[in-house]
Formats: sequence, C-alpha cells, structure tokens
Amino acid sequence: MRDASGSTPPVSRLGPPDISQMSPEERATRLYNRVLTLHSEGKADSAGFFLPMALQAYAMLPALDVDARYHIGVLDLTGGDETGALAQADSINHAVPNHLFASMLRARALELRRDAPGARQAYDNFLRHEAAERARKRPEYAEHETNLNTFHEQAIRATAGNPRRGR
Repeated sequence: MRDASGSTPPVSRLGPPDISQMSPEERATRLYNRVLTLHSEGKADSAGFFLPMALQAYAMLPALDVDARYHIGVLDLTGGDETGALAQADSINHAVPNHLFASMLRARALELRRDAPGARQAYDNFLRHEAAERARKRPEYAEHETNLNTFHEQAIRATAGNPRRGR
C-alpha cells in the first residue's frame, strides 16, 4: 500500500496487543489510558471513539474497587458527564469516607456544572483530609501520585483566602 506521496509507509513490526490474554481489569485500564492519552494530545474525536469502549469495559468488571470507580469518574468527566462523575464520587465516599478521589471527582464535576461554591467546598474537603488519607498509603494513591500532587496545587489556589480551610 502506498501513501499520498507514492512511497510505501513503514510497517510496524509489533502487532496489536493480544487482549484475549489480558484480564478484564487490564483491558479496562488499557482503554482508560488510551482515552486519557488521546484527550491530553488534543485528539478529542479519537478519545470520543474509545470512550464508550472504556466505559463498557468497566461495566463488564465483576466488581468495582475505588480505583476503578475513579477511572470511570474521570472517563465521565472526559465525556462531559458531570452527573456520572458525581455518582462515582458518591460511591467512593460511601465505600471509603474521606477518600481523596471522591473530592477530586466532585470538584471537577461541579466545575463542569459551573457550581463554583460547590467546587470550592470539594477542594476544601480534599485539603482537610489530605494528610490523614495520604498517611494511609493506599495503593491507588501511589498509582495516581502525580494527579494527587497536581490536584493539591489546584486546591491550594482554589481555596486561597478561604478562612474555613484547615478545619
């Protein structure tokens, strides 16, 4: 096959991954990563193409842990579904009160809804519980350390001047 210039494009020596050898969790995580990578590269159409597949992969899991619910919430946010992200935040908070992922999803979802006071409250909640939660050294916190650190900085900026912070 020749491209528009008339030359033969290079052929990858690597075949597509054999997803039949992956666990359902691995497939879901791989699709999650693909959607987020495409989205971060500004390839919204491609991310949108894989988004339903990623959500379906999570729907097929036999059980959802906090990390999977966080991934679903992030996918919901990527697709503009703040209601879905808020539902995942509620599920996380119900399963593990004060889990940082719940505050992260809630703040982002409320920002999408243009609910600045609600988002600020979620940022404040994150900061209020952050030290104790990080001290628990949950595996999902280690996996998403960069996201937590970035969110921490955003929470500091979002709550600057908030007299309630730290209570």
